[in-house]
Amino acid sequence: MDAQQTAATSHTTRRINVALQGGGSHGAFSWGVLDRLLEDARIEIDGISGTSAGAMNATVLAYGLVSGGQDRARRALETFWRKISELAATNPLQHAWLNSVTGCANMDLSPAWLIFDFFTRLYSPYQLNPCNLNPLHNVLTETVDFEVLRGNTDIKLFLCATNVLSGRIRVFSTKEISVQAVLASSCLPQLFQAVEIDGEYFWDGGYMGNPPIYPLIYETDTSDVLIIRINPIRIPRVPRTAYEILDRVNTLSFNSSLMREMRAVDFVTRLIDEGALDGARYRRMLVHSIDAEEEMSQLDASSKFNADWSFLCKMFELGRSRADAWLDMNFDALGQRSSANIVEMFL
Repeated sequence: MDAQQTAATSHTTRRINVALQGGGSHGAFSWGVLDRLLEDARIEIDGISGTSAGAMNATVLAYGLVSGGQDRARRALETFWRKISELAATNPLQHAWLNSVTGCANMDLSPAWLIFDFFTRLYSPYQLNPCNLNPLHNVLTETVDFEVLRGNTDIKLFLCATNVLSGRIRVFSTKEISVQAVLASSCLPQLFQAVEIDGEYFWDGGYMGNPPIYPLIYETDTSDVLIIRINPIRIPRVPRTAYEILDRVNTLSFNSSLMREMRAVDFVTRLIDEGALDGARYRRMLVHSIDAEEEMSQLDASSKFNADWSFLCKMFELGRSRADAWLDMNFDALGQRSSANIVEMFL
């Protein structure tokens, strides 16, 4: 069903908040989900939170919406991911021919990836990248007019970063969003020097909120939160190699904050249901989720650096198909009930 057919069959508009996880190139899955949501005239986005790659998607999405609406947002997201792919094509981290032949998206057989992985374990970015170059800076400034974004009052945007010195979460709100804030949210400490903003130093927000949910609860009037997940919670087998173990440790770390917040949401919801909390004073959050758990669990950490256009398009199409199925099954739940089983999914 295309956008015109969707609009013709229902004039009901549902406002939602969107929360976007980080995960490198896997963020193209979220691009696909967002593209399908933006195509649906029944969906209106109120608040957006994001971390790391999710922060980039969130920023481009918000800028597109405030500068030209849903169609403009779709074009802006495509432009951003095309620029990411074009940038990746110029660096030595390329897909190994054997991976390409077998159709595998991982880069674990690439000599360049193996060298890169080895050196980033031995040396810090202060040694390997003393000039502190970050090619994502130019991609972001070429795609987003941050002054226009900060000046908007329609879309509420929240980006998460981790304060290196205090260990606290820092959430940048719309008026504070700059290219530095986006880079702070996506600053993997093995790759980039800590990002300095107003005398404070930040690393990737995934350590503290991936993505942060609480700003959407307290700073918006919308109860529906759609979480677009790209980090698998469950995997099919026990990791056995050193590389697999490290990959799983990182995934667990980046999922832990979301699972804690979901436990809190479930606890408050049960208290409201039991009458222990005043339902008029405490808002009932309606939680929804779109993911590709099975597909993502088959990919290792190296694939997050695979920005080959064919792989990004594969992730994009997977995201669109999952969003399409979710809309068919759960659109009527918006504003009424949670479509995600929090206990089964997160507890």
